[in-house]
Amino acid sequence: MLSRPLRQTFALLAAAALTVTAAGCGSTDAVEASSAGDELEGATFVVGSKDFTENIMLGNIAVQLLKAHGAEVVDKVNLGGTVTNRKALMAGEIDLYWEYSGTGWIEHLKNTTPIQDPAEQFKATAGADLEKNGVRWIGPTPLNNTYALAIRTEKAQELGVKTVSDVAELARTKPEEVTICIETEFSTRDDGLPGLSKAYDMKIPKDRIALLDTGVVYTETDKGDTCNFGEVFTTDGRIAALGLTVLEDDKKFFPVYNAAVTIKDDLYKKHPALEKVLQPVIAKLDDATMQKLNARVDVDGEQPKKVSADWLEQNGFLGAAS
Repeated sequence: MLSRPLRQTFALLAAAALTVTAAGCGSTDAVEASSAGDELEGATFVVGSKDFTENIMLGNIAVQLLKAHGAEVVDKVNLGGTVTNRKALMAGEIDLYWEYSGTGWIEHLKNTTPIQDPAEQFKATAGADLEKNGVRWIGPTPLNNTYALAIRTEKAQELGVKTVSDVAELARTKPEEVTICIETEFSTRDDGLPGLSKAYDMKIPKDRIALLDTGVVYTETDKGDTCNFGEVFTTDGRIAALGLTVLEDDKKFFPVYNAAVTIKDDLYKKHPALEKVLQPVIAKLDDATMQKLNARVDVDGEQPKKVSADWLEQNGFLGAAS
């Protein structure tokens, strides 16, 4: 295995620590919102988010944008995982958070087969969630933050793996090489390892599966000591920074994960201006943009609130400074 400079690993670990500190719920390093309009004057929203970098930044984007348009905002960004945020939304403990179409379709709506066309997947998810659960989806973004398996590039070349089918074959012929680092949530989701293993007829013993925090999955996959393969998000800036190779999902198991703001429909109807405020921002959030923003946090060690505010300001979404 080719070694990586130690300074790269230390920088990534430091950045991960900084991210946790800076993004924590109740953090005092708030970015002052500028004034972009008064469409939401008098409205109050409690904004949540999941606990990984991209969703934390999306949460911060929502907080800053809603404030800039006159709303009062209670910041509960970095609330927890998918289940925590969805339960909080349904219970009225938060008013909105960013969710992904594939997650809505598989996890919340309990479907087993994803729809490969992104537009159709979003339409089906949004329509069913509105009808069954009264949840409105505002979106979608162009970005598709789907799951993938990655491996350090030199090891991929050594093992001759390019697709997930190659990994399944390797699990049969050289099982000792198929060690995998994943998050706890990925270990239980139907669109995670259980479903992936079934779709590819891939058997990985439990003692070859390491459950780690998101950032550690990337660094351990890069080092190759704990695992050769790691669960990654395709819009994560650490993939390029660490020189990882993403393996092709050749059976197209993973759903499309376009992001959108989810909010209870009765609240949405009270504040229809949300659509006007959010859609221009949503339209700008593509894969390349999100990879760069994620890298500024996870690779460069910047604070999520600052990165989000910088991007909103650079794109003219915050208006004149207040």
